[in-house]
Amino acid sequence: MKVVNLKQAILQAWKERWSDYQWAINMKKFFPKGATWDILNLADALLEQAMIGPSPNPLILSYLKYAISSQMVSYSSVLTAISKFDDFSRDLCVQALLDIMDMFCDRLSCHGKAEECIGLCRALLSALHWLLRCTAASAEWLREGLEAGTPAAGEKQLAMCLQRLEKTLSSTKNRALLHIAKLEEASSWTAIEHSLLKLGEILANLSNPQLRSQAEQCGTLIRSIPTMLSVHAEQMHKTGFPTVHAVILLEGTMNLTGETQSLVEQLTMVKRMQHIPTPLFVLEIWKACFVGLIESPEGTEELKWTAFTFLKIPQVLVKLKKYFHGDKDFTEDVNCAFEFLLKLTPLLDKADQRCNCDCTNFLLQECGKQGLLSEASVNNLMTKRKADREHAPQQKSGENANIQPNIQLILRAEPTVTNILKTMDADHSKSPEGLLGVLGHMLSGKSLDLLLAAAAATGKLKSFARKFINLNEFTTYGSEESTKPASVRALLFDISFLMLCHVAQTYGSEVILSESRSGAEVPFFETWMQTCMPEEGKILNPDHPCFRPDSTKVESLVALLNNSSEMKLVQMKWHEACLSISAAILEILNAWENGVLAFESIQKITDNIKGKVCSLAVCAVAWLVAHVRMLGLDEREKSLQMIRQLAGPLFSENTLQFYNERVAIMNSILERMCVEVLQQTATQIKFPSTGVDTMPYWNLLPPKRPIKEVLTDIFAKVLEKGSIHIFDTLLHMGGVYWFGNNLIKELLKETRKEHTLRAVELLYSIFCLDMQQVTLVLLGHILPGLLTDSSKWHSLMDPPGTALAKLAVWCALSSYSSHKGQASTRQKKRHREDIEDYISLFPLDDVQPSKLMRLLSSNEDDANVLSSPSDLTSPSLMELPSVTLPPLSTANLFLLISSILGSRTAGPHTQFVQWFMEECVDCLEQGGRGSVLQFLPFTTVSELVKVSAMSSPKVILAITDLSLPLGRQVAAKAIAAL
Repeated sequence: MKVVNLKQAILQAWKERWSDYQWAINMKKFFPKGATWDILNLADALLEQAMIGPSPNPLILSYLKYAISSQMVSYSSVLTAISKFDDFSRDLCVQALLDIMDMFCDRLSCHGKAEECIGLCRALLSALHWLLRCTAASAEWLREGLEAGTPAAGEKQLAMCLQRLEKTLSSTKNRALLHIAKLEEASSWTAIEHSLLKLGEILANLSNPQLRSQAEQCGTLIRSIPTMLSVHAEQMHKTGFPTVHAVILLEGTMNLTGETQSLVEQLTMVKRMQHIPTPLFVLEIWKACFVGLIESPEGTEELKWTAFTFLKIPQVLVKLKKYFHGDKDFTEDVNCAFEFLLKLTPLLDKADQRCNCDCTNFLLQECGKQGLLSEASVNNLMTKRKADREHAPQQKSGENANIQPNIQLILRAEPTVTNILKTMDADHSKSPEGLLGVLGHMLSGKSLDLLLAAAAATGKLKSFARKFINLNEFTTYGSEESTKPASVRALLFDISFLMLCHVAQTYGSEVILSESRSGAEVPFFETWMQTCMPEEGKILNPDHPCFRPDSTKVESLVALLNNSSEMKLVQMKWHEACLSISAAILEILNAWENGVLAFESIQKITDNIKGKVCSLAVCAVAWLVAHVRMLGLDEREKSLQMIRQLAGPLFSENTLQFYNERVAIMNSILERMCVEVLQQTATQIKFPSTGVDTMPYWNLLPPKRPIKEVLTDIFAKVLEKGSIHIFDTLLHMGGVYWFGNNLIKELLKETRKEHTLRAVELLYSIFCLDMQQVTLVLLGHILPGLLTDSSKWHSLMDPPGTALAKLAVWCALSSYSSHKGQASTRQKKRHREDIEDYISLFPLDDVQPSKLMRLLSSNEDDANVLSSPSDLTSPSLMELPSVTLPPLSTANLFLLISSILGSRTAGPHTQFVQWFMEECVDCLEQGGRGSVLQFLPFTTVSELVKVSAMSSPKVILAITDLSLPLGRQVAAKAIAAL
């Protein structure tokens, strides 16, 4: 009956010719308070009555316009009513409806409940569909008019439709509301896409270029609605990106064996966070590689860099090509990057001079093989570089003319690695002499380092190490053997042992360790390496049971070393000898210190130890290093002297094959083992040089200087130019909190914008040494300390505050990403049980647990959050340990941000929150809400909108979880109120 009464009231007003304000007064008299005009469908009733005839009723339309102006009816009800009209042949009615839309289509708003705001989104979507249908009908009418020779009327209506479309879509607020509506009603959006295609077909033959251009612009705006969050402006003005450079340098020097996929993901994240154009991104990778080639010290590191640049990086780019499927043509971007690279002639000339060859030529060939460049592009780039090289400075002499470049050697070593792996798969017992010949060839010159570098860069090093562990295990014991097979077995054991030690020291012990299998026997070398081998940061106990085997075996070994002229080989159990040598050395050392043995006897014993197999000397020095650490300064002399004796070569003709090659590797291993203990005792031991610098990147700290002072100095140098390798040692020595806190203090000292941005990019790279742990400290302790202490707020002012916000977001995103995927091998894992310490360090108050658990596991049905956020039941905190650590620290930070926004105190800390949120939005992942923003409580959105810089539709869309109905309601309510 209400609709009938409403209809009667409208008809009475028309009959009596009420003015618009009289009509409004009388309507309010007729209908008592309680029911709203929208519930009574006033807009619908007015339009129905106004559109009865061939032309609209102007008086009733004036009532509707008055109702809109006086807000008697909501915009959503009017839009819904308009979208129901579908008789487009009545041109005067259509034009009247377009005029009504023109009143408010660019200034839609709603200050009601969340459901009403969602209603506005849906109504706008319906209105957009209606406008597209109306435009298509007008275009058809124009086409018919052109054929009949009367185009004017159709062209006028089409212009009106396009004008309203453009006016509606040009508003970012409207597009944001449509974005929400698309997620609410996917089927309606599909209908809009079909209408858009149909309209495009109709307008394709339109003769008026202005109208056609206007229609195309509207189509572009509609198509941009689903992707409006993923469009970012790339930094075309910037040419250098230190983060990419530093990530590549760190990976090349410290993580050659790392998974290609993890490097690809890290680089992709940096590219997205900094909005780097693909050609400049690829260029920065090449620049870093060439700098690495030029700067790397001779020897192992030079080979590692060569393998990294020419074997691993092309593989990385192949995977990046799959990641950037949105790019029109990745090969074109790579070609563009090389065009830029060829302009850096001094860099390329320096690299060519260092590597004694045309580096660019080899790189182009590899990229061509991997399908990263077309053949025509490769030839074109080669021709350009050849022309440039004619003007390059020539070598002073032809001394390097006959030396093969490392690049050629590395590229040849790659297939050799595969062949050796096949050889190692054969039965070792059938042809041990043939296998020994292969291994002996590997030891000559720099063959071993070449093969290891090629294996590391191509992901085959773990397999390589596994084969040698199997060989080492096979040769530990041989029964019923004669002298020759015994010597072959001893050599195979020794070479495999030395190679594995060398691999563990050069590429990290993780490469050696096998996957833990329950019930499987752990090979001897793995056991020895884990319990007895000194490594950086690993303190061994010389009295550990692993150094105390069966006493009878120790006594027999001591007697053998002391009484025999040389080491026995036949039926020797080499694994037992290696495990017993530490206890034997202790006996011998005690006898020497007590005067039972003279120095000549010690020389004879050490000669026996290193005379046949060098692995015994390695095991002996491993124990001596642990032993020396436990002694006072005045007690170390004899132990250090014994290390000196074991390190020197034995000048004897009665040695086994490949002795000099094995001694060279042994000395390299011993030198690395002793480096820390020698630095601590300020002792020098001259290890026989092999002509190659085997330890270029010693991360040794300067003696007698506080590490805080070292950290400050090194960071200052790195900002200008310098090496970042020493930071790894400082992180290990000072701990994660000390390391992160002091580097953040250095960042906050910067006062110039360009310096702070450079510092952020370098700090991010440095934090990659252990991103998850640094992020945990940064988000969970350092930032809360700065935000809650008013005496520190001044340090958060621009530019250092902006820089810190950027760094925090980058770290949070990277940490979250690596937590979901595979963390880098160089990053130390945090134990699960440490989460209890974390919770006790940053306790949650009585209100926070419910908020935290709500935002970590958003409940779609929880519609009460909007009206009464505090009226929630608190779930058990026992659920917390299932939450991974980086998300937990991020969630706690967002709770603190929510608290800051809710307080009445404004200052640099509230400004910092704004910068932090802006950076979160700026780094938003394509296609959805950013991984960090999912921990933002819904109730924070309304507080954020009060900050003027955050009150933009795009920001609101970004900071709410639009995948949830509740998130869409929050976003619609916030945007509609703008």
